Amino acid sequence: MGTYLFMVLPASILFFIFHTTPALMGIFYSFTDWNGLRPSFEIVGLKNYLNVFKDKDVLDAYWFTFKFAIVTTIIVNIVSLSIALALNSRIKFKNFFKGLYFMPYILSMLIVAYIFNYFFANFWIDIMSYLGIEKWMVNPLGNSKGAWLAIVFVTVWQSAAFNTVLYLAGLQTIPEDLYEASSLDGANKWQEFWGITFPLIAPFFTINMVLSLKGFLQVFDQILALTGGGPFGVTRSIALLIYKNGFSGNEFAFQSANAVVYFVIIVAISLIQLRYLQKREMNL
Repeated sequence: MGTYLFMVLPASILFFIFHTTPALMGIFYSFTDWNGLRPSFEIVGLKNYLNVFKDKDVLDAYWFTFKFAIVTTIIVNIVSLSIALALNSRIKFKNFFKGLYFMPYILSMLIVAYIFNYFFANFWIDIMSYLGIEKWMVNPLGNSKGAWLAIVFVTVWQSAAFNTVLYLAGLQTIPEDLYEASSLDGANKWQEFWGITFPLIAPFFTINMVLSLKGFLQVFDQILALTGGGPFGVTRSIALLIYKNGFSGNEFAFQSANAVVYFVIIVAISLIQLRYLQKREMNL
């Protein structure tokens, strides 16, 4: 027992110093008026928390973040499940395609976003011109409608790989005998999917949905690299707002309160989502 404790202790100490301590300090400062630079501050109680729900920039960031997270979660899971079903079938070069689809996930999201930023700025217009689509012959990152759709596209392209691996793991746990029996009963592929495949991979669906939504609610890297929150702040996420206004906008205490509120919201959503989906698993 002493040996195991000795092995765990250094990591626990480092975790406490570099993760837990800053988090506790942020919670403390959320009850003050400190701007991150002044040597002194005063306790203001719940003032920052009350003002979070009155600030238009915060509310706009919440709206964008939730819209982005919900849409992206749905698309990523549809795309990744479709890819997993295709890769799990009897196709040639299966291992090659598995590696190919997983490659985007190896790259950092920040690097992927910078690559696509360059693509949209330099090649997108030429491609649309070649295809003769004049309406789309503009950089999508420069307008409010195109910018958030471009962020969704880049995020789906990079994130679907991880979900695909989890779905593949689930599909490989299904006995082949079940499909053979259903085939003898005359079931088609659609009936097999809803009657056999989806119920048996329901736990994998649950974990993918929870992890996806939680991750996309914390969206930061791709927005920083693609739009920086623009144009005109329409693609500014909560994480980006907290980072920019907290560290360079003299709103350290206020954004600390915003971060605490958002943390509570994410935990609550994850718990509700997990409970609902687990109940759904039992009913399948």
